[in-house]
Amino acid sequence: MQIGRLSPIKFSSSTLLVIAILLVGSAFASSERVIYSFTGGNDGGDPATPLTFDSAGNAYGTTVTGGTAQCGTVFKLTPSGGGQWQQSVLHSFDCMAEGKYPYGGVILDSHGNIYGTTVSGGSGGFCAGDGCGVVFELTQSGGTWTDAVLYSFTDAPDVNGPNALAFDTSGNLYATAADGGANGYGGIFQLAHSAGGWTETVIHNFTGGNDGGLGSLGSLLRDASGNFYGVAEIGGQYGAGTVFKISPAAGGGWKFTTLYAFQGQPDANGPYGGLIADANGNLYGTTYYGGVNGAGTVFKVGPAPNATAGWRDAVLYSFQGNSDGGNPSSTLVFDAAHNLYGTTSAGGDSNCQCGVVYELSPGQSGWTENVLHTFGTFPDGASPSYGLTPDGAGNYLGSTPIGGNENQGAVFEFTP
Repeated sequence: MQIGRLSPIKFSSSTLLVIAILLVGSAFASSERVIYSFTGGNDGGDPATPLTFDSAGNAYGTTVTGGTAQCGTVFKLTPSGGGQWQQSVLHSFDCMAEGKYPYGGVILDSHGNIYGTTVSGGSGGFCAGDGCGVVFELTQSGGTWTDAVLYSFTDAPDVNGPNALAFDTSGNLYATAADGGANGYGGIFQLAHSAGGWTETVIHNFTGGNDGGLGSLGSLLRDASGNFYGVAEIGGQYGAGTVFKISPAAGGGWKFTTLYAFQGQPDANGPYGGLIADANGNLYGTTYYGGVNGAGTVFKVGPAPNATAGWRDAVLYSFQGNSDGGNPSSTLVFDAAHNLYGTTSAGGDSNCQCGVVYELSPGQSGWTENVLHTFGTFPDGASPSYGLTPDGAGNYLGSTPIGGNENQGAVFEFTP
């Protein structure tokens, strides 16, 4: 599908500074170590989560299982000196009204309050039989964290199964959802904050057609003008997923635009993670399938030089599914030299196929991949799905849903 060229995208400095300040040369060996192994008990298990840092250097995330009711947790990792970290559980979900199975991590507001979603539970409806999911907030008072359900999703035509959240400048929350909606293909919702509480609005219902279907795991990317960018896992002109933009419309409401429809092998296919942007407004992400070898890609999408040619896609790297990794679902990060860092959920060691950490570097003849760490040697983590988060000190933190000492998942620290 061809669309007209859009105005150049201007991203805020805070968005662009997801770029880690890493100036470590490639001559130095990289290192990886597990900083916490989950037990699957009260501390949680299956940490399918990105990590989020506060200004003090503490890291926050979610576990899908474990906790006192075995329905997931919100946890905090605090540096305790000497390279050690202390884990604490801030909240265990009750499997019912509070929610069940939090995927996708959390975000923090300027007051230190924590926001996230669960894909099941809540009091809004049955959906698949165990609730439609919730948006929750954790607030702290006197050292105690209190959970509040801001919204319980209901059966269609509401969306359900919400993904990772993003803020706008007014503190409203936005995310995609993989299920429900008016057409059964999920959608995009806004949770608006006012003195009277929170109001949910589905601002786009995916059709499974040219606009795509099924919102991805990653959070939406907001630019300085208040537009959001994301990907849909399926649909589009070729059935291989889409890159989209949703913008506030004059007079109210929202305008949805499909920027690019993936075409499938050898083009990209099946984007599961979120997007990042460079200073020129080009968007970067990963796909689980597609590429020359069908094992996934790293892609770049941006406006074509010809104003009538719409947006175009470039596959920067096609994974082979071997020692170079395969099937990435993570959101990427840049370093200061414009290298890309990410993880794959598969590939790597030929016996384990437990994924890798990789760097993708630009050059005159294209982009070159360098595998920086291969997962799978006990008690290392395995199969990272959510990528890396810079800590501001030259390191990255990430999670793996399995592996670690108890094979219940782990958080790892990676230093290029």
